[in-house]
Amino acid sequence: MAELRFVGAGLGDERDLSRRALDRLRSSDRIFAEEYTSHLASGALERLEAELGRPIERLNRAELEDEREILEALAKGGSVALLVAGDPFVATTHVHLRLAAEAAGHQWEYLPGASVLTAATSLLGLMHYRFGRVVSLPFPDPGFDPVSPFEAIGRNRLSASHTLVLLDLRPLEGRFLTAGDALGRFEGPAARAAGVDASTEFGVVARVGRPDAQAWWGTRAELTGVEFGAPLHTVVVPAPELHFAETDAVRRWRPGGPARST
Repeated sequence: MAELRFVGAGLGDERDLSRRALDRLRSSDRIFAEEYTSHLASGALERLEAELGRPIERLNRAELEDEREILEALAKGGSVALLVAGDPFVATTHVHLRLAAEAAGHQWEYLPGASVLTAATSLLGLMHYRFGRVVSLPFPDPGFDPVSPFEAIGRNRLSASHTLVLLDLRPLEGRFLTAGDALGRFEGPAARAAGVDASTEFGVVARVGRPDAQAWWGTRAELTGVEFGAPLHTVVVPAPELHFAETDAVRRWRPGGPARST
């Protein structure tokens, strides 16, 4: 019987790992990492390898979802670590891997990391319990531009809930959906059906958890032309009405407000 360690690396770089997580990485027989569900700052894995004096084996999406490589490593006994940007079990892919390890008779350990699901909300100053279903907005491709994200946003707004919109990323291709591109998708009929119009305000968070994190709040017109900077970006579609404390909190992120850098 072996042990699979799910290690959350947080939102910034290798410095966000907990001391317990570093201990587990040092004592693991093999260390894998994936960055397709989220992405650490450039060079983080290389610096972590130097600190540990150990190689970190990168897995792409197909290799992780196949599960074979990690299960074969576990079959040899000992301990195997999977290093994930953010928090491991936010992505259902990692839950499936956990279940596969259990089915094969292995133990697992969970070492949480900071997640955009809470960090973006916290930075903006919105109330966590007012959020509905999380939405992922994919890259549009020829013949593929789903309306399901907007349907979910519409249901959230009908229940007076905010929506956290995660933006697609394809790190191996160097492609990251930007907040500017995402906001541009909120002007069609699907967005109008969701109750989003020219008066709707949005929250944008960039690089949350990193020293250069920034946030903005305003209508599409007010945010058009804003340079949001390097990825990763996240968008929030608020409920039709904010709580008075939320209104006070987001004021600092509005155009013409205080400096937006954190």
